[in-house]
Amino acid sequence: MIIRPDYIEAIKPYIDAPLVKILAGVRRCGKSTILTMVADVLKANGISNENIVERRYNEMTFDESFSAKDMYNDLTSAIKGKGRCYLFLDELQEIDGWERVVNDLLESCDVDIYVTGSNSKLMSSEISTYLTGRYVLIPVYTLSFREYLDFKKKDISEARTIFDEYIQYGGFPIIGIGDFDTRSAYQIVEGIYASVITRDISKRHNIRNKELFDRVVRYIIENVGMTFSASSIVKFLKSENRSLSVEAIYNYLKWLAEAFIIYPCRRYDLQGKAVLKTQEKYYLSDISLRYSQMGFDRKMLSAMFENVIFLEMKRRGYDVYIGKNYTKEIDFVGVRRDERVYVQVCVELPTQSSRETDNLMEIKDHYHKYVVCRDPLALGNDNGIEIVHIADFLLKENW
Repeated sequence: MIIRPDYIEAIKPYIDAPLVKILAGVRRCGKSTILTMVADVLKANGISNENIVERRYNEMTFDESFSAKDMYNDLTSAIKGKGRCYLFLDELQEIDGWERVVNDLLESCDVDIYVTGSNSKLMSSEISTYLTGRYVLIPVYTLSFREYLDFKKKDISEARTIFDEYIQYGGFPIIGIGDFDTRSAYQIVEGIYASVITRDISKRHNIRNKELFDRVVRYIIENVGMTFSASSIVKFLKSENRSLSVEAIYNYLKWLAEAFIIYPCRRYDLQGKAVLKTQEKYYLSDISLRYSQMGFDRKMLSAMFENVIFLEMKRRGYDVYIGKNYTKEIDFVGVRRDERVYVQVCVELPTQSSRETDNLMEIKDHYHKYVVCRDPLALGNDNGIEIVHIADFLLKENW
């Protein structure tokens, strides 16, 4: 097992705090393994095995007939007479009514609770009702580039070379820890994708026209990093002699986001200092999801570079927006408490003046501004704008 220290450090401050620790992210991003890592930390600190109770609710043992009441009886029986116990509850969204069980355990038993889920319904109104102010969300993502280097046992000196591999294979831990050829890797990711689309979306929401839903999802994947609306998808479908309502499209986008297949990126008006409600972009929870559906094509690199940077900013705790500066667009504006960072992304920087540097120069504040690319000849500093190789940027400790 390869340790992912960033997540251990994120969880440590909350150990033994009267809060439910919720780890949420796309299927197979490593949530279960992180739970095991936390359990190992507890054991290293003297907690006995019998006081650590682990349940994986996606196993056959817990079939559809397993109810919230069954869950409550099972857990209370497992902790009875043991003193303080640590509950590790994996893929909890499989149990209807789990929120009430967790709330009751938190209130009436001497327990510290850690849960994972692959659906952001974990953060729905139900959990807000039962656990108001008593939970902390820890988002879990697929491997960062730094983690990918660790999984591949590569040195930072090899970063620029290994980045080309990372951009081709993506960051699912099972791919990072294995030694697969391209075809095999994409087949594995296709299996993850199919599981989410079928189990977490189609069945959960009773989608009847699966073929039409799949076409909408493919359109979204094809247009990662592009501005589009529900209306534009409806118009596209009409061109293919298909029909779907705007409301249905909004539902599909919502369900894909809830299953962590996509993340929305809203626009931010730098003058009005307001988040705009139109013209969102969407990025994938892992770039390999696109390859599994469409194959790898170097023409995709620009969008995939953006996707990688977007996810890295999310990992570092930034709220990420598309910047609107009058008529100019900034690829990403990252906001974290009183910090801000501006990032433009491209594959290669033109030798002449370009939108990447020009757009950033028009922003008259003191926050860091970066152009991130894979062009080693363009690196340097242009009027205070740092031009950085994408591999170096992803490994940079502080932006």
